[in-house]
Amino acid sequence: MQKSSLFLFFILTLFSLISCKEKEPQWTELFNGKDLTGWTANQHPESFKVEDGLLVANGPIGHLFYTGDFHKGIFRNFELKAMVKTDPSSNSGIVFHTQEQPYGPLLRGYEIQINNSYERPGDFQELKKTGSIYGIRNIYYPTVNDNEWFELSFKVVENRCEVFVNGTKVVDYIQPDDPYRPKNDVLKVFSAGKIALQCHDEGSKVYFKSIQVKPLPKAEKFPLLVSKEWDDKVTKMMFENFPLIDFHVHLKGGLTIAQACENSMKLGINYGIAPNCGLKFPVTDDASLAAYMDTVKTQPIFRGMQAEGREWITLFSPEAVAKFDYVFTDGMTWTDHKGRRMRLWMPNETFVDDEQQFMDELVGKIESVVSQEPVDIHVNPTFLPDVIAKKYDELWTDARIERFVNVLAKNGVALEINSRYRLPSEKILRKAKEAGVKFTFGTNNTGADLGTIDYSLEMKEKLGLTYKDMFMPKKQMDKPVLVKGLPKKITG
Repeated sequence: MQKSSLFLFFILTLFSLISCKEKEPQWTELFNGKDLTGWTANQHPESFKVEDGLLVANGPIGHLFYTGDFHKGIFRNFELKAMVKTDPSSNSGIVFHTQEQPYGPLLRGYEIQINNSYERPGDFQELKKTGSIYGIRNIYYPTVNDNEWFELSFKVVENRCEVFVNGTKVVDYIQPDDPYRPKNDVLKVFSAGKIALQCHDEGSKVYFKSIQVKPLPKAEKFPLLVSKEWDDKVTKMMFENFPLIDFHVHLKGGLTIAQACENSMKLGINYGIAPNCGLKFPVTDDASLAAYMDTVKTQPIFRGMQAEGREWITLFSPEAVAKFDYVFTDGMTWTDHKGRRMRLWMPNETFVDDEQQFMDELVGKIESVVSQEPVDIHVNPTFLPDVIAKKYDELWTDARIERFVNVLAKNGVALEINSRYRLPSEKILRKAKEAGVKFTFGTNNTGADLGTIDYSLEMKEKLGLTYKDMFMPKKQMDKPVLVKGLPKKITG
């Protein structure tokens, strides 16, 4: 090959590489840090302003639409990342695939929620936290704090949206072809459209330091990882503001925190991960408790404590216990009137000399635990050992049920609807609801298969449970261990 030909080949190759590089998606900043050029507000333009180089949303409800020249302001497949900070009790959001409208909540598109501590005044309790695809796939655990800058990012490709908070994936939603949507929300689907920032109310103040977007090419649709029936069921609960949370998950049987989080995003179920804490269990003191908390601190999960055995109160300080989001225990481990330590799930450690005496003692122990120990949830409820389990309805008499339900109601302790054991019975659950007891869902898994909490959802439908019936973790200073303290003596 002649030198001129080689030179021409080199030039063409170089040009081709440069052209390809130029075609690669690039990040583009939508906010210039000086003014609102390229942005247009609807009903309350005064709710959006630039202060000290920051885009601030604060004032009457409104939306700020990107109307600039980049990509003609219309996006289908893209990535967006924003640096965000919230004042305490503030609410906002980033809406995509929407369109301009003069007023009111946006009817089209999806909203990525921004809410670390906001509590809506009045009868409605806002549960959806930062990173939620609002009403579609909600997360209920605040992964970031107010007054701290964090990166909120999401990636939209065809029928899939992945949401990240500080680089940690918190939502991975794949939309079916014909998704469930309430009558007034039929336009909340993937399409193409504008990006908008929300100003939620005058009491909310949210700051944006940077808003970058990167268009992505057309791609193939993603297949569903769950059935259409399950997707519809979950979405319906999300629109109802129902907290779909399994508070009773253990890292057992090979289950890792990564697998639990992946399963959570696939099924749309939020999880609370709880170690077993007590004598001869993995977590036995404040030091091992702190070590465990270090392993889960960056994960989008609730952090629960299963208090094992009645002597657990002697092993931990109130300050250490208060680091958990919630504490739960059961009535399965206690010492009987003959000094025999029983673990009711183990036949060789369960002693039933007289059925009626055993039941009276069991109910008495539950009353002592619930009234004295600083716990949030009573789990594995109404469990009976194998030797008498077939007599459940006979042995759980109306009088015993009343004692059980009353002690929960009096002490503000929630009752778990346990899918592993399918407990308590519908009859007991109805009595608890009538008494105003709050509920939780729990798997109490023995392995990596967490399932779909079928019994819990069955009881939800039969009892007509709403978000108002469900337990949510208390604020720090309202936690039982900081209100009650630890008992001065072992309860049983």
